[in-house]
Amino acid sequence: MSKIQVTKVDTIAGHQDCVYTIEKGPKEQVFFSSGGDGVIAEWDLTKPQEGRMLAKVPSSVYALCYYPKRNALVVGQNFDGIHIIDLEERKERGSIQLGNTQIFDIKVLNDRVFCSLGNGEIHILDITSLETIKVIKASTESARCIAISEVNREFAVGFSDNHIRIYNLHDFSEKRVIPAHKISVFTVQYSPDQRYLLSGSRDAHLKIWDVESDYRLKESIVAHMYAINHLVFSADGKHFVTCSMDKSIKVWDAETFHLLKVIDKARHAGHGTSVNKVLWTNFNNLLLSASDDRSISIWDINFKFSEE
Repeated sequence: MSKIQVTKVDTIAGHQDCVYTIEKGPKEQVFFSSGGDGVIAEWDLTKPQEGRMLAKVPSSVYALCYYPKRNALVVGQNFDGIHIIDLEERKERGSIQLGNTQIFDIKVLNDRVFCSLGNGEIHILDITSLETIKVIKASTESARCIAISEVNREFAVGFSDNHIRIYNLHDFSEKRVIPAHKISVFTVQYSPDQRYLLSGSRDAHLKIWDVESDYRLKESIVAHMYAINHLVFSADGKHFVTCSMDKSIKVWDAETFHLLKVIDKARHAGHGTSVNKVLWTNFNNLLLSASDDRSISIWDINFKFSEE
C-alpha cells in the first residue's frame, strides 16, 4: 500500500458547520459545497482560499447536483425541497416543495431530477417545469442514495431498510429488490464500465454486485471500521475511493478491488471526524473530501510513483 504517494495539497475551512456534500462545477477546477450551515459555496481549485457564497438556505443541505445541460445547480434543502440555481445568471430559477423530510441524494438525467427522501420516497421531477413526473413510495425507511446507469437503462436506490432496489429508467417500474446489507445502505455507484454496482453501508461493508449476472454478489469486503458514507471512481475508472465515519479515506483498485492506500489523520494529517463525501476532480486528478470537522481537504494521489 505504501507505493502510492499521497500529498495533502490544502485545507479549505470556510464552512461554519459540518460539510455534508461537495459537487463538481461548470469548469474542471470549480466545485460547490454545502452542509449544516445551509451555505452553498463555490470554490476554485486554482485559488482555494477565495471561495464565495452562491446562496444560503435556512436549513441543512445533504445533496447538491450540477447539471451541465442547463448550467444549473440543484440544491436539496432539508425539510423544504429543491432549488434550481441558474449559474450563468447566479440566481434561483425555481423551486419545488418535497415535504417535511430530508433530501439525501439528487441526480439529474435528461431533464429529469431524481431525489431520494428521508420518508422513503423517490421523487422524479422535470427540471424545466418543476412538475412531478413520478413518486415512488418504496419503503417506510429512508431512501439514502441513487445511482443511474444509462447503459443498462436502470437506476439503483439504497435504503435504510438494508435493501437496494433496481428500477427501470424509463417507466420507473421496480425490477429487483436486493437484501444487500445488515443495516442502512449509504452509497451506491455503478462502475464506469457499468459492469458492477458498488454499495457501501453503515455496516462498514463494501459490496460489489455483478450487473450482467442479475446483480449477483461478486465480493463482500469489510472495508472500514464504521459506516461507509460515500464512494467515487477516478476519471480513468482504474481506481475508486471510499470514505467513512471512521475518519479515513481508502483508495482501491477498481479491477481487483484490492486496497491500495489508507489516508487518515495519523499518516496524512487527514480529517479528525467523519468523512462524509468525496469528489475526484478532473483538475490535476485532485481528490476532495468533506468532513464533519467543517473542512474540505484537497489531495494529490500519485499512482505513477508506484511504477518507479
